[in-house]
Amino acid sequence: MTLSTSHHIREQFEHCLAVIRQASVEILLLLNVHVSEGKDPRWFLEQLDNARLSLGGWAAVAKQLHLNDAEMSEFTLQLRLLQQRVPQYESGQDVSENQLIAAMRFVTTLEHLRMQQPLLTYDSELASGSELQQQQAHKQVRAIELMIKGLIQQAWPDQVRLNNHLKTLFNADRVRRWLKHGEINDVLSGMMFSELAQLLVDKKEFSRYYASLFSDSAMLTLLIEPRKTLQTFLDDIRQIRNAIAVQQTLSSAQILLLDNYYSQITRPVQRAFEEGRTRINPAGLMAVDASELHNFWEKAQKMDRVTGGDLFEVRDTIEKPAQRAPRTPEQREQLISGMLWGAVGVMVIAIVAGGFWLVTSPKPQQAAVAATETPPPQEMREAPSSRETLTRMGVSWDENNFRSAINRNDTRVAQLFLQGGMDWKLSWTEEAMSADHDDVLELMLRYRQNMVEEKPCRRFINTLSHAMSNGESLTSMRKQYLQAFCTVPAVVKRQQHDVDMATRRAKSQPDAATKKWQSIQTAIYDVIR
Repeated sequence: MTLSTSHHIREQFEHCLAVIRQASVEILLLLNVHVSEGKDPRWFLEQLDNARLSLGGWAAVAKQLHLNDAEMSEFTLQLRLLQQRVPQYESGQDVSENQLIAAMRFVTTLEHLRMQQPLLTYDSELASGSELQQQQAHKQVRAIELMIKGLIQQAWPDQVRLNNHLKTLFNADRVRRWLKHGEINDVLSGMMFSELAQLLVDKKEFSRYYASLFSDSAMLTLLIEPRKTLQTFLDDIRQIRNAIAVQQTLSSAQILLLDNYYSQITRPVQRAFEEGRTRINPAGLMAVDASELHNFWEKAQKMDRVTGGDLFEVRDTIEKPAQRAPRTPEQREQLISGMLWGAVGVMVIAIVAGGFWLVTSPKPQQAAVAATETPPPQEMREAPSSRETLTRMGVSWDENNFRSAINRNDTRVAQLFLQGGMDWKLSWTEEAMSADHDDVLELMLRYRQNMVEEKPCRRFINTLSHAMSNGESLTSMRKQYLQAFCTVPAVVKRQQHDVDMATRRAKSQPDAATKKWQSIQTAIYDVIR
């Protein structure tokens, strides 16, 4: 990194911190916390936690800020990531690209908050914008999308084999829909950006076809694993692309963040192109005239209107299609209602039969009949009562609300979801683990039979390893979860292999990072073996 580049990064970072400090004063004032000036991200997080205690919980904080549960969780998550990267900052100290990206991501989160809560008026502009910068951003998003399509087509040059592969990964109905919406004999042109990105960053697909192209050790290091970093960046780009598709003007923070993302994502592929390892040339994709660029975004806007927008996040893995489609909430309610009415019918028949028996039988047996008839109605009412309680609380029966309750350590709401029969996944506990929300985590363990995630341990152990590498500890709660879900022989064998690989790396490259990674893998293995 040259001196001028380092100076430019530091200037942008300090501007981001100035925006965050100004915003923190206004946000805290709205939460009845009076401060004279804003400080570093760790201080802001501590003040937010004080506001939570004062107001009675994150739900009250979210209400003041006009955020829903998911948005509140995302806000606190971004702030935690920033304070982990930048616990303290003194003016003039060196700043890495990752620290700058973390700061810019939180500035864009603050912009979303300002849109939701009109009482907030802080300025989030990081630089003076221009039409040329907007056009450059449009080119960058287009280039990234075409690059992803090109990489997929390079891995699957035969269209028939690609279609069959997509049917295996997703399902035949989705492939038919993509072919209908796309151009003739081009299934990828009918896919949304998030679906293309999902096909790139899926664990198996990435390791098999694309990992070698993104092997630049200097790029995609915001998170320890390049694939996970790429997934995070592409999901942010999805949201920027959505804004362009509805003809919104991008903010300077979005433009600068996108510029950093573009560099991090395309540089490894550009290097692979120059070395002859791929025929995809990102620089060539940026060489587009105004007419071609306009046609691309006109098609994108048309697709956006047809599909209703690209609403789903870029996930870690592609979920395999189930043999039977999962029931919708309405179908579940209808099924429960049918079962209850059926039970009522059975009860009516039982009561009529019981009445007839009472008339024709001696009186001393009446008490026994009553005793046998009383319990069932209470048992039947128990199942829907949790949902009714949630409805009265204003919480809909929804997976996102359940996950938000876990993230904010709301044991009451989480228990109602669990009692109502909602399933959960081990990956949903990641944020609660980082925040040491032991109360809700203990509650989830009591309902371990509701954990339905298939093969959850690879992601859980990867996330835990990265958290420990960033300074978090292997707590007793994390050990309990490892022992509860990750002691099957296949997982133990894979972890033993990871320990061996980490040991070899530590011997061949004996430095603090490799030794730390070896100790982390060994500690996890000692828990599950």
